[in-house]
Amino acid sequence: MLRSLLVVVFFLFPLFHFSQDYSALWEGHYSYNEIKDVSQGTNTIYAAADNAIFKLDSQTNEIDEITTVNGISGESISTIYYSEAYELLVIGYENGLLEIVFDNDSEILTVVDIIDKPTISPSDKKINHISANDNLIYLSTNYGISAFDLQRLEFGDTYFIGNGGGQIPITQTTVFEDYIYASCLGGNGIKRAPVASTNLIDFQNWESVSSGNWQSIEAIDNNLFAINNNRKIYQVVGNSVTELFTYPNLPLDLRAVNSNLVVTTINEVFVYDANFNVINQVPVSTEFPTRFTCATVNLENIFIGTFDFGILKTNINEGLSFEEIHPEGPLFNTPFSIEAETNGVWVTFGGYSLFYVPFSRLRGVSHLRDESWVNVSNQDAFQARDLNGVAINPQNRDQVFISSFHNGLVELNENVPTMLYDQNNSGLESLVVPSNPSIVSVRVLNPLFDDNGVLWTLSTLIDEPLKSYNPANNQWRSYDFTDVIVDGFTGGNLGYADIVIGNDQTKWIASYKYGVIGFNENGNNPLIKNISKNEENMPTELATAVALDNRNQLWIGTFRGLRVLYNTSSFFTNDNITVDEIIIEEDGIAKELLFEQYVTDIEVDGSNNKWIGTSDSGLFYLSSDGQNTIYHFTKDNSPLPSNSISDVSLDQTNGVVYIATSKGLLSFKSGGSSTTDDLASAYAYPNPVRPGFNILDDKIKIKDISENINIKITDIEGNLVAEAQSRINLRHRGYNLEIDGGTAYWNGKNLANNIVASGVYLVMLSDLDTFETKVLKLMVVR
Repeated sequence: MLRSLLVVVFFLFPLFHFSQDYSALWEGHYSYNEIKDVSQGTNTIYAAADNAIFKLDSQTNEIDEITTVNGISGESISTIYYSEAYELLVIGYENGLLEIVFDNDSEILTVVDIIDKPTISPSDKKINHISANDNLIYLSTNYGISAFDLQRLEFGDTYFIGNGGGQIPITQTTVFEDYIYASCLGGNGIKRAPVASTNLIDFQNWESVSSGNWQSIEAIDNNLFAINNNRKIYQVVGNSVTELFTYPNLPLDLRAVNSNLVVTTINEVFVYDANFNVINQVPVSTEFPTRFTCATVNLENIFIGTFDFGILKTNINEGLSFEEIHPEGPLFNTPFSIEAETNGVWVTFGGYSLFYVPFSRLRGVSHLRDESWVNVSNQDAFQARDLNGVAINPQNRDQVFISSFHNGLVELNENVPTMLYDQNNSGLESLVVPSNPSIVSVRVLNPLFDDNGVLWTLSTLIDEPLKSYNPANNQWRSYDFTDVIVDGFTGGNLGYADIVIGNDQTKWIASYKYGVIGFNENGNNPLIKNISKNEENMPTELATAVALDNRNQLWIGTFRGLRVLYNTSSFFTNDNITVDEIIIEEDGIAKELLFEQYVTDIEVDGSNNKWIGTSDSGLFYLSSDGQNTIYHFTKDNSPLPSNSISDVSLDQTNGVVYIATSKGLLSFKSGGSSTTDDLASAYAYPNPVRPGFNILDDKIKIKDISENINIKITDIEGNLVAEAQSRINLRHRGYNLEIDGGTAYWNGKNLANNIVASGVYLVMLSDLDTFETKVLKLMVVR
């Protein structure tokens, strides 16, 4: 019945729309450690994290995720409710958004009526609680109560039940003995009205049962219970309330499940029968030190939502041992910096503001490798604050260095923190505050290895901010910037946003106050210079990102746009260096690419194309010269939960783009990869190409090819079928045979634009620089 209504609903209610499933190319890497709410069906437990949901089959223990990749919004979830009768999961959000997830988890209805209501303040649109009565669900919000029909999938009336019909905050509703009850804040007490009334929108039909501030209200069997903000639970009988118990902490959650009443406080879960007899009282475990948020029960177990361990499952009659349940994921949904590796990525969550004010975050680091997450707590990482940049030793991939914007540099080996480098045991320095020299703060950021296995770091507010460290011999060196920044502490340069190292070993550094700084050791005669002024065509002195592309051109991100230094070789010798904006044509009008945009990161892939993150406009994927936008991902057309991109990093081997946003981490299978030095490992797949393979869309891949290559595909008789050259037949340009860095894509079509017949085909590879050749045999079966 439900599905027959969907098309009608779509046309009748323009404020509804169905979300797209992006799971073919995207993957969400969300944290499920902090649980906002839980709900349940007969054999299923649903748990909502900040902006993603997982469901647990309580019989098989199988876990499935519902994320932005499936089509939910990525906004901050405030409450959830599962309807067993309609097999629908209802998600309420802090901004008033409502989403309905159907039983296949791939069809999601988005309802924006509350968001678009101009007469309600945005701060009052939060959905606090969802309760049900027959086909209706009641949304408790900070403005009142809204009814939504799950059968018709449409909003009903909204009840403003304050004095004079004013908007008041409702924390929870329940139906009991022919009345709908509402617990209210703001001194508005408990209110009730006949649930069968056809005029609930009239505030005069709502009578007050009690005054005061009420956190929740819930009916179970023949009893009605309510919790006041004085930490007491009361039984409500008619127009009177009777005190039953005072909790040590204010209860956060009250719900009736089957024949149990469940009360959750920050450190205890109380399970009662319908007559308020205690069945069990479960405290926080020393094994899992955390804070509770909510809880539900089935016949045998309690499922407790926590701040740190997802769901903790324990026996309803014992409550002594716990099982931690949640999908694997990073520690938090607020990634600050990421560093990709082959088949994985490192994630930090600390950092600093645009103005290099430390966040003072005591958070650890997460590492994804081969589809498994390892999370390192802040306690294990020497309690270093504001962990930010990550550097992986190219000569020992198990050795990683992570910078701290207060405590120095943390070394990890095989995911285990083994050393903290600071002002006492390394070449790192603390800033020195003249008025208070006792302050110690070693503010390190953006570690980066060069090709020789030497680690480079930057420190803020000192005269010698650039440091090098050779792990092979434990040698530290420091480099002076006073030729550009006269005084490290008072010169106004609060920090350095990025660093990249050129083939000539020049370090290109994005700075806060001095634009882009170029530094080269030049033996014992260092060269240093910067560009930051308007006359050099810099839009601002605040540089935020740098990247060198495959043509040795320096791409510069700033707080107010994008620039390119095309000739880097003459940087130190040319007295009139200028950078250029990129001018594109849009609707016949010449415009500056990313004009006035705050660019947060720039990455170059194997095809020399550019991935550019912005602070509020999402992620751009540009052609090598910036003239064509291949992709522009935003939260409206992709699974991105936010348009604020913190960082981007590429797994060049597998063509995976990792994207850190202000609301979580995702990855996108771009398909491109880095080129190889020769053709020794080149191969084609799938091989053979079987009849079930979607050759047009999924395409045959030719992997591990070199940078400047010609590819010819012929049939067994030598007739040319397709041809491409790496610098001409670029991907996303509509060719049948396209080349993207180290991977070529063939859609199976010949020169006549027809799909080829079954047979054996020869893929002939010719490196145009080294003249190396290789022939691959490819079987196509149709």
